[in-house]
Amino acid sequence: MRPQPLRARAGHAGLGALVTVTTLGVVAPTTARSQDPSPTTPAPAAQAAQGPTATKASASFAVRSVRRHVTTGRAVVVKGRLAPAKAGNAVGLQVRTGSGWTTVDKARTRKGGAYRLTWKASRPGARTLRVTFAGTKDARAAKRTVGRVYAYRRAMASWYGPGLYGGALGCGGTLTPGTIGVAHKTLPCGTKLRLRYRGRTVRASVIDRGPYVGGREFDLTAATKQRLGFGSTGMVLSTR
Repeated sequence: MRPQPLRARAGHAGLGALVTVTTLGVVAPTTARSQDPSPTTPAPAAQAAQGPTATKASASFAVRSVRRHVTTGRAVVVKGRLAPAKAGNAVGLQVRTGSGWTTVDKARTRKGGAYRLTWKASRPGARTLRVTFAGTKDARAAKRTVGRVYAYRRAMASWYGPGLYGGALGCGGTLTPGTIGVAHKTLPCGTKLRLRYRGRTVRASVIDRGPYVGGREFDLTAATKQRLGFGSTGMVLSTR
């Protein structure tokens, strides 16, 4: 027969601690053992204290005006606005060269983002320009192609045609009333150039040899003369 446990109060009633007494004399406290605390869950790895990444504003150029036709030594002028429209941003003007882009002017934007950049061509010819903004901590970099500008030199010219139509040209082909081109003594046949006279511009090529009158560099065909509104002799502007 299994011994029966007896319940008794140990000590004074005020102690309030219960014990279990068995007939075998084994005393076992009935006070519940304190539970082991649950294992502490490891905290996630601390992240580097960084603020939120700021989003840079987009930047863009507006080109308001460009002086595209100048004589050598006079300034090509580019005006416009840069957004964000604020003063103090550094902008630049670049010219396309065989090896890339060359910066030819730098400036700071004025109130409202307005800018004015200039470049003086030292020799005649056509050039491609662009405006640039390197960016700041608050705005992204930006650039915009302005397009082609033309620097000219002055040259004395005359014209020819009537009485010579149907004749052979020095560079090949036949002269007609509608032939656009010029005669020049030394420029290679097929050389392309722009001629400008009193605000009118014509693209032409060297198609003939001449003129052989002293002091004149170009002979314009009758069709070229007509498009330019040119007289009999005078000064024209040429990119070559």
